[in-house]
Amino acid sequence: MLRKFDRATAIKISAITITIVFAAFGLLSVGPEVQRTSAFSSGPPAKYTGAPNESNCTVCHASFPVNSGTGSVAITGIPANYLPGQVIPVTVTTAQSNAAAFGFELTAIDRSGAEVGTIQISSAQIQSITGTVNGHTRRYVEHTASGIFPTQSGSKSWTFNWTAPATRKGKVSFYASGNAADNGGSPAGDYIYTTSTATLTGTAISSFDADTASDTAVWRPSDGVWYSLNSSNGAFQAVQFGANGDLITPGDFDGDGKTDRAVFRPSTGVWYVLNSTGSTFIMGFGLAGDIPVQADYDGDLKTDIAVFRPSSGVWYVMGSTSGFQAYQFGLATDKPATGDFDGDGKADFGVFRPSTGVWYLQLSNDGFRAIAFGLSEDIPVAGDYDGDGSTDVAVFRPSTGTWYIQNSSDGFFAAQFGLSADTPAPGDIDGDGRTDLQVFRPSNGIWFGLRSTDGSVNVAQFGIDGDVPVPAGYLP
Repeated sequence: MLRKFDRATAIKISAITITIVFAAFGLLSVGPEVQRTSAFSSGPPAKYTGAPNESNCTVCHASFPVNSGTGSVAITGIPANYLPGQVIPVTVTTAQSNAAAFGFELTAIDRSGAEVGTIQISSAQIQSITGTVNGHTRRYVEHTASGIFPTQSGSKSWTFNWTAPATRKGKVSFYASGNAADNGGSPAGDYIYTTSTATLTGTAISSFDADTASDTAVWRPSDGVWYSLNSSNGAFQAVQFGANGDLITPGDFDGDGKTDRAVFRPSTGVWYVLNSTGSTFIMGFGLAGDIPVQADYDGDLKTDIAVFRPSSGVWYVMGSTSGFQAYQFGLATDKPATGDFDGDGKADFGVFRPSTGVWYLQLSNDGFRAIAFGLSEDIPVAGDYDGDGSTDVAVFRPSTGTWYIQNSSDGFFAAQFGLSADTPAPGDIDGDGRTDLQVFRPSNGIWFGLRSTDGSVNVAQFGIDGDVPVPAGYLP
């Protein structure tokens, strides 16, 4: 939001007169928190990015509805996934062909609405301020008086560094409001635009379009075809990859934020990976009887090829960065359960022991842990159900169709969702960074999902009897 200084002499923006710069981008009181002092003369007050529980700059610049002009505001540089502590250059661009000057305000928040990560500024054209929304502190980055004039025809860009938090925090959302201003000396005649984007922690499930939401997808063993329906645009995909008898092993093996189609062939111990870029990777890694446990064990945002060998209780991992690793953890009757249970960005070794209902976890950062959670019949369905970036211990009980979840931040949760013959296929169907309860009903090819955002039930007919739901391929 670009505010106007209320002097009568303020008539137009000038690139050479700083007095007129402050006149065009000065103060307009929009609430009791805004003081008529020079401290706010070069940028808007906090809380006008269009983020949840915020307004946008049309509060002052009310000539046109938000996003009604021919211009735009864009946030670029945000990767599909972030690493803990990663420094990410972020660029905000406000554009409109006939505008004389430009401004912006941006904030980055977690699922609770609190500030996440840190902002580093190295230019006099931008600054940061703070505000409080619903009890949560939010930091904002915005233009200064010297950063309003276009550096290219019809647009202005600002770049700063955002450093990701030291541990996974789940989905991080960026919100921005941009102002494309005219030559006048009042708030009238300016166009306001808003936008948002998000980054995950390498935890997207069944996302072939990298939009943070899981796509409805199945693999058909009879013909080896993957069928998917993109959540972003509804586009249908059918890709033949694999053969009857293979086990699907979906993951992001090339680190581009999109799910790659992959299978493990038990008869030969060979992995076949079709990257989203179109290249194919083949590796012999494993034996007949091994259980594929693909995950990101070295924390580079790429899925690693890995197997659990029940006969010896040994995990074999081929890290895309760290190389080969063998680790003895578990018994022949254990069910492997992978996930980043300590939120450090690396997958941990985990098993569920049906005979005792105990989970044993060897955490890459926090050491050994044992948790009694479940019964012998239960199916482990570990996932990030509370969206805090750490994998939660969870089971699905077929006899009752009940999910039992021990959230790492929100405590215990139980819900009856599904029937005994359903296949549990948890995924993030609403794209909010939290794993949702979801089942696939083989008898009729219907999906049932419980959206964490609003508690509504998502129902979709996609697949036939015998199909394997792709989200279930993430579970060992």
